[in-house]
Amino acid sequence: MKERLSSHIDAFLSMLAVEKGLSRNTLEAYSRDLNRAADFLRDRGIGAWEECQAPHLRSYFSRLRERRLSVRSIARNVVALRQLYRFLEKEGVVDENPLPSVFLPKVSPKLPHTLSREEVRRLLAQPDPSKPLGLRDQAMIELLYATGLRVSELVTLQTHQIDLQGDYLTVRGKGAKVRLVPFGRWATDSLVHYLREARPKLLKGRTGAFLFVGRSGKKLTRQGFWKLIRRYARAAGIEKRVTPHTLRHSFATHLLEGGADLRAIQSMLGHADISTTQIYTHVSRAHLKEVHRRFHPREKAPADRPRR
Repeated sequence: MKERLSSHIDAFLSMLAVEKGLSRNTLEAYSRDLNRAADFLRDRGIGAWEECQAPHLRSYFSRLRERRLSVRSIARNVVALRQLYRFLEKEGVVDENPLPSVFLPKVSPKLPHTLSREEVRRLLAQPDPSKPLGLRDQAMIELLYATGLRVSELVTLQTHQIDLQGDYLTVRGKGAKVRLVPFGRWATDSLVHYLREARPKLLKGRTGAFLFVGRSGKKLTRQGFWKLIRRYARAAGIEKRVTPHTLRHSFATHLLEGGADLRAIQSMLGHADISTTQIYTHVSRAHLKEVHRRFHPREKAPADRPRR
């Protein structure tokens, strides 16, 4: 019973990895969601996806609501199962998809958390450039803010992907898509100092392909960089939760506020769909409203509005 459900999940995930080129994190999220659904079905004596009907799935989503999963998480589970059933239809395992009759929760756009320019400046001032690790950390944060890379893209960068003459890097992002991302003089200066003064000391005579390395000379992990960012944010007196993705959001938001074209930002971020990038227009509008509230003379004056 277990093998029939699990084997189809494994085949589906393999297809996503090979044909769609999805990242490991995305595949792990699909795996968690689908295996949770499979466990639910097994508990009810259902041993194959073709035996599952819409009422079973409605019960499953009701269970997720009872466990107080967010609307966003439930919607993600619906999408994962819908994609699985499309795969099973193509493979001839099921005759029809029971999910079209299942209501997909409407998810409100989640506005990304960003840092102000002053907070970014304070964050960048925290690493100690007199130490090899400080130079490395400064270069990583500068590059992250200058390019909007995903943290997985940052820690897996290799030296051949950096062009210091042209001030750009080549990134292989989601779906194995390659994009060129420019970076400015601040990131260039930090990278040059790191490559000349810090990286050789960290490698200790060894060779390595990865751009950013730790004390052992090996690639820095995603988790390791997350911890660094949080520590530096606390040291900078930033009270909000700061992650590597916060800098990605800040990069896009600050570019948009400065007048950058949305399509250019989409290209630099590596978004397949412009609708993903459009979330930053909401953030920008919120910023404009705040600027208006703070600086318009009528808003700054005492509230003495005529009654209607």
